[in-house]
Amino acid sequence: MKEQHANSYYAASANLKLDYPQLQGEQQADVCVVGAGITGATTALELAEKGYKVILLEAERVGWGASGRSGGQAIFGWAAEQSTLEKLMGKEDAKIMWDLSVESLAVTKENIKKHNIDCDWQDGQMHVAVKERQVKELNFWHRQLRDDYGYEHLEYWDRDKLSSQLHSPRYLGGMFDPNSGHLHPLNYTLGLVKAAELAGVEIYEESKVTKLTHGNKVTLETAQGKVTCSHVVLACNAYMQGLNSKLESKVMPVGTYICATKPLGEERARELIGNNMAVCDINFVLDYYRCSADHRMLFGGRVSYSGIEPRNLAATMKQRMDWVFPQLADEQVEFAWGGNVGITINRAPHFGRIAPNVYFAQGFSGHGIAATGLAGRMMAESISATSERFDIFEKIPHMPFPGGRLFRTPALVLAMTYYRIRDLL
Repeated sequence: MKEQHANSYYAASANLKLDYPQLQGEQQADVCVVGAGITGATTALELAEKGYKVILLEAERVGWGASGRSGGQAIFGWAAEQSTLEKLMGKEDAKIMWDLSVESLAVTKENIKKHNIDCDWQDGQMHVAVKERQVKELNFWHRQLRDDYGYEHLEYWDRDKLSSQLHSPRYLGGMFDPNSGHLHPLNYTLGLVKAAELAGVEIYEESKVTKLTHGNKVTLETAQGKVTCSHVVLACNAYMQGLNSKLESKVMPVGTYICATKPLGEERARELIGNNMAVCDINFVLDYYRCSADHRMLFGGRVSYSGIEPRNLAATMKQRMDWVFPQLADEQVEFAWGGNVGITINRAPHFGRIAPNVYFAQGFSGHGIAATGLAGRMMAESISATSERFDIFEKIPHMPFPGGRLFRTPALVLAMTYYRIRDLL
């Protein structure tokens, strides 16, 4: 029996029911893409549109991982702040990285329009401050992105203006971006996969790659089949386990969780978020939330480094949601679910090659809804034309998580304790 999607609001409201066979026997392709999330689906789609024969392999179901479970917020920039990227690679390359992040939003909107994907896109996203020092951070961030990076969309909102749209007593100010936004992530991913299928991509589910053999022709083996191809794209992110130890060591799977209320009705939903924007705070362990197209509150947060879902997840998430929105105390949670995001030590994206014809993109660090599509486009560009834009990511230094697969979790827990304490100060 096929693995089902997480028991989430997204799965319950999916508007496509896609079903693909397992890989059987020996197959030939120009390109084999591993992982049918946004990254893999975008890569496969763009290459198929350029005339390549593409096979897309998914270990579970298409959209099964973070692409189908996330908070659905498409945001400018990267998880690593621009000041961090400047230190890692210099101001000139950091500026290129910034421009690419803005392009990623345009890629997302372009895909929705071009492929007629029904995924509830909504303009508007807000970063909010919960402490006075964070108000100063947001003001600095606003000035930096406007003056140094030429991003004119941003608006800084003081507490009064923010409270006119966001009806929570928790926040002191915010930075609003009308160019960012939010969507139904599973429906977006399924729409991309269906577009790839229509473009000629061969798609196989329940086809976990167990062995990859390098060469001028690369072979990928699954339990019941094998693909031989000229190029490979690894789009596994937090689910790389066992496929390549060096890539796996650079990314840590971290669990994050979301709950969804029952439908509140449009009037009550607008009483929470007047302009229907997505919101996240700027704590290291952050809260993020938005309202769905059918007027539910989708509230995310919490993290787990053990891979074990917290007990009484729905009650735990509701307690946190009620702290932010006390007016939801009488509302019921209908869905609660989680999934892994792949984080890097420096929170910068980790893109590159492990061989001249084997590409990867991982480590979006919770900032992947838009960036994953850009990664897919750039890997398709690298295979079909030029790798100049993709190669800039290889300038970012990435260290492995200490401790290896067995001991890196305790080490990370100790490090994260520091940031949790800092969030409280």
